[in-house]
Amino acid sequence: MTDKETAMSALAAEPEAPHGQGWDDLVRLWEGTDAPEGCKVEIIEGIITVAPPPSNDHNLIADLVQEVLYAAKPKDWGVYQTLGLVLPSKKGLYIPDLVLAERADLAKRPSSLPADRAKLVVEITSESNANHDRIAKVHGYADAGVPLYLLLDSWHSARPTFTLYGEPADGTYRALLVGEFGEKLVLPEPFGCDIDTSAFPVA
Repeated sequence: MTDKETAMSALAAEPEAPHGQGWDDLVRLWEGTDAPEGCKVEIIEGIITVAPPPSNDHNLIADLVQEVLYAAKPKDWGVYQTLGLVLPSKKGLYIPDLVLAERADLAKRPSSLPADRAKLVVEITSESNANHDRIAKVHGYADAGVPLYLLLDSWHSARPTFTLYGEPADGTYRALLVGEFGEKLVLPEPFGCDIDTSAFPVA
């Protein structure tokens, strides 16, 4: 097994284990996971997952989006890259590529944030985690009531695409905007800004 395969391997933890293992036990396992530096460790549907560090293309997209969001966000909000969002009802602890949240909410907590406090979440797919971003996290963020979820799918089978999800209800989103890299991506208020996806690197 290669180093990459090892880093991507999932450490299973039964959400309803007969010996009483619950959410708190799962979080303790997550906290104790020894992963290589730069890897992303998350809990997705009750399973601790370890993804390798992102590529430079991935980081460039995150930087371009972050630059636009900083200029457009309300003054008392922040843009965060390593903020954990907790979703106990979905047995999840996600670490999105970008999260917008009120600074005051972070000041009240020592580490992670309840997912329902996020204002906008951005996920950029990588080869190792694309299906998590496309399926599990769409349902998780909608179930938590995150108002906007922007999925930048660099690893789409045909061409890289973007999807802006919104209006969460009953654990599902409505797709507000769908397009391909190169097209204009318009974020609604309170942002009211455009993201130039033609600047995104394409593999």
